[in-house]
Amino acid sequence: MAHHKSAKKRIRRNDRRADINGDRRNRTRTFVKLVETAIESGDKPAAQEALRAAQPELAKGASRGVFHRNTVARKMSRLSARIKAMA
Repeated sequence: MAHHKSAKKRIRRNDRRADINGDRRNRTRTFVKLVETAIESGDKPAAQEALRAAQPELAKGASRGVFHRNTVARKMSRLSARIKAMA
């Protein structure tokens, strides 16, 4: 347990940031899930539209440190490749 005032404050801040980052992570996962369900249903226009909505969310997560930027780039690349491979 922390004994210094600044260490106690840091623990409080870390808890708040963890909650915020968790919410951001869940929001991004929801957008990615919408793209994946559109791909699985075989609806290419819907999948493209869902990806267009998911890309800014993923980029925002990378810029705010929720996800590593390479992880975001890999996810976007793989999703767009799956959409491109659709008939």
